[in-house]
This record gives sequence, C-alpha cells and structure tokens, in this order.
Amino acid sequence: MTSGTPGTRTLRGFAVISTSALSTQSGAAVGSLAFSTMTPVGVVAVRQLVAALVLLPMTRPRVWQFTRSQWWPLALLAFFFAGMNTALYAAVERVGLGTAVTIEFLGPLAVALTSGRRPRDAVCAALALCGVVLLTRPGPTSDLLGLSFAVLAAVCWAGYIVTNRVVGQRLPGVQGTAVATTLSACVTVPVAALIVWQAQPPAQAFFFAAVAGILATAVPYSLDLIVLRRISPVVFGLGMSMHPFFAALIGLVALSEDLPLIAWVGIGLVILSNVLTIISDQPHHTHRRRARGRGRGRRSTSRGPGDSTEGKTR
Repeated sequence: MTSGTPGTRTLRGFAVISTSALSTQSGAAVGSLAFSTMTPVGVVAVRQLVAALVLLPMTRPRVWQFTRSQWWPLALLAFFFAGMNTALYAAVERVGLGTAVTIEFLGPLAVALTSGRRPRDAVCAALALCGVVLLTRPGPTSDLLGLSFAVLAAVCWAGYIVTNRVVGQRLPGVQGTAVATTLSACVTVPVAALIVWQAQPPAQAFFFAAVAGILATAVPYSLDLIVLRRISPVVFGLGMSMHPFFAALIGLVALSEDLPLIAWVGIGLVILSNVLTIISDQPHHTHRRRARGRGRGRRSTSRGPGDSTEGKTR
C-alpha cells in the first residue's frame, strides 16, 4: 500500500475498502440462510461471539485499567452494536438485503449531513429521501415492520458512530471496539442459547452464522486495519458508499431478491447523496486542518487518531 504513485495508492485503497464492503454484505447474505432455524437474534449472537474471539486476541484490551468514564461509553457502544446488527438482520429477513442495507445507510449519512449544516446538505438529504421513496415505494402492501427494523438499524448505526468518537478519545487504538463487541455478545448469547434450546437448529445453521461472523466482522476489520492509516477519509467514504450496491447485487445473485429498476434508481440516489456529501465536505475539513496547522506552527506534524478512523469499524 505504500509503494507506487499517489493515484495508484488511492485506487488500491478504494479496492481494499470495496472488498471490505463486499465481504460484509456477503456475510449478511450467508447469515440470512440460518434465519429460518436460528432467527436473526441467534445469528447475531454467533456473529458477535466469533467477532469477539477474533478481536480480543488482536487488541488485548487492559480492561482492569478502565475507568468509569471509559466504561459508560463502552456500554452504550455495545448497546448500539447489538441493536444495529439485530435490527438489520431482522429487516433483511422481512424486506431483503438490498433494501435493508440501503435504509440502514441513512444512519451514517444523517450524521455527515447534520455535522455540516450547509445549504448543499439539504440537497443531499433530499436526494437520499427520494432514493428511499423509490426503493421502498410505500403503500398498503408495504412491510412496515421490516422497514421499521431497517430505520432502527440506521438510528443505531448513527448512535454507534457518535458514541465511537467518544470511545476513541478515551481509549487508545481499537480496544473500545473489541470490548464493545464482547459486551454485546454477552447480551445476545444468552438469548440465542434459549432460542437454540427450543428450536434445536441443525449444524449447518451454526456454520452459516459462524461464516457470517468471519465475513462480516473479522475480514472487514483486518482489511480496514491495513488501509485506514494510509488513505484519506474521502477514499474511505467512497468505498463505504458501495455497501448498498453490493447488498442489492448479492441479494439478487445469491438470495434471488429481484429488485425492480426503480428500486435500483433509488439505491443509486442514496449512494450519490453520500458521494456528494463526502466530496463537498472535503474542502471544509482541509481548510480547518490548515487553520489548525497555522495555529500550531511547527510544533507538531502528526495526525490525530480520529482524523480518518472514527466510527469506521462496525
């Protein structure tokens, strides 16, 4: 990632982030194959457990040194983590992968738009809203419960991003993500154990759920660690914009979720809204960084840990 021209490195970074998005949505698709016997809650529990088993050895957080001011945002982050994935999988079961992920994507988009509060952000918000209307085409036959689950997942993702900023300021590295994942697993696993005891799902259901944990958490986490410190927030954000597209594509190919053309147009508008938000926001952040640099003079040239990584590991 460090060799080659800046343009080549940018393309490589975008490719890796896009691969991360593809892996995440592939994991969700595989996990959905176990919904009929394990329910979305059971799949989320196994996914979180697998993620915790991967993240804890990698980060080795020193939890005995955590203070009260560090624990409360971690608990809140764990709540949003569990709620985000459970609501998303519940939505996937009812309205399909592409629709659920696109609506969930409104969460981080809303955080970006409310952070800017510029006139052009209203245009981006209108584009996203039009996209959702075209995608869902609300009417008497709409699955309102499934759409509500997707909206809840969006709210939880937004809460996750905001809370993760606080955790990132109070804990070094990515210890917070590992601990929050473990806490969310501790909450969901007992519920899943009750479901397993009653439903007695086949072994293949556990396999699907475990693969979902690897593809949707372990692989994206590892890929993000490779590139997050080597690419700009713009490149990362553009790569993240591929989530709705990959979700709809994988839903079509692997799950036979055939969306009409107007729904694809809606997904495209949501993606376009995010791209415009990222591109228009970059000059603003560049100006702020230069202003801070002039204020500090030559005292420091290092980048802060939150400059390009906050809220980016789900």
